[in-house]
Amino acid sequence: MIETPNQSWNLREWLAFASVWGAAVLVTVTFCWLLGDIIWHGLSHISWTFLTAPPENAGRRGGIGPILVSTGLILGVCLAVSLPLGVGTAVLLAEFTSDTNLFGRLTRRSLDVLAGVPSIVFGLFGNAFFCKTLGLGFSILSGGLTLACMVLPILIRSTEEGFRAVPDNYRLSAAALGLSRTATLVHLLLPAAVPGLLVGLVLGVGRAIAETAALIFTSGYVDRMPESLLDSGRALSIHIFDLSMNVSGGDANAYASALVLVIMLLIINGTASWLATHSLHRKIVTV
Repeated sequence: MIETPNQSWNLREWLAFASVWGAAVLVTVTFCWLLGDIIWHGLSHISWTFLTAPPENAGRRGGIGPILVSTGLILGVCLAVSLPLGVGTAVLLAEFTSDTNLFGRLTRRSLDVLAGVPSIVFGLFGNAFFCKTLGLGFSILSGGLTLACMVLPILIRSTEEGFRAVPDNYRLSAAALGLSRTATLVHLLLPAAVPGLLVGLVLGVGRAIAETAALIFTSGYVDRMPESLLDSGRALSIHIFDLSMNVSGGDANAYASALVLVIMLLIINGTASWLATHSLHRKIVTV
């Protein structure tokens, strides 16, 4: 329940109340203004043809069919790599490494630093390591692996906190019943930590799907339909950047592409929220 002002509040409490609500209103108004501007300029250009046709005339005409395919493949590579590594590392840090352990402290500190590294640095690293050292070139695989490196710090730390939020009674009860640590992890701790995992996943995917700087140096600019993961592919964020900055007369398709990107983010966030709520409901019913 939200506490409302009353006559007994002093000036400092009134200022705090006004500041909190002012910040909330400012964020909401800004988001609604940006979303309304994108919808106003982009909704009329969205159609089935726009979603399936290839770009024409440098993107001024045509659609974003190959762009969506490339974006989906890049995200698929990113999630296929980051999910198992992220969950495994979170389990190691939360369940098998104490807070005073030197390895655990160094790993956590490193992850916190990596989470704040600018995306352009990840792009240069991906270009030097994946594209050149491993010989993958400008490809969907290089872009997906680079995004996985960006997503991992956020995913690991969020999932670790999800595991740490699980009450110790779960672990003690499982040990009293003679369950192995593996069975406890799979059947008790992992389902209970799903909300934390989904938070990290949503934050990571939100950053990855809207990434531009890192993908310019790894996945490339090519807007044709990719035939394999080793083909170059243009992500949706790069397509928007190119239309708005480098192509005169491309603003209409840039707005429509931006609206598609926002819709994709809303669908991902909504799905993750539903899964978290459904998982929590199942846990409560089970308990």
